[in-house]
Amino acid sequence: MPPIDSAVAQLRRGVLEHCVLALLADEERYGYDLVTELSDAGLVASEGTIYPLLSRLRKDELVATSWQESPSGPPRRYYRLTPRGRRALEQFRGSWTDFKKAVDEVLEGRNS
Repeated sequence: MPPIDSAVAQLRRGVLEHCVLALLADEERYGYDLVTELSDAGLVASEGTIYPLLSRLRKDELVATSWQESPSGPPRRYYRLTPRGRRALEQFRGSWTDFKKAVDEVLEGRNS
């Protein structure tokens, strides 16, 4: 059986993509902003996790990007949800609610 830390790491990896989509649901953001928010939430430890994920989300057409001038430093790449990304997020939200409820019931002994 894998250690608890490993199990939690696998859970994080499994939901990280959709957490990124959720952060983009209401506004576009640049990569470092996403890293900071996810890090503060305890979901990622480094930029090295997020940038490859953002690249894949862009390739899968779940997010689109644009370059914008920065008030301090070079231009930043901003990410925003595409209609396809919005649909993927909504599907995940529905699935997550059902999944979370089932896990909570099992963990709390309410499934019998």
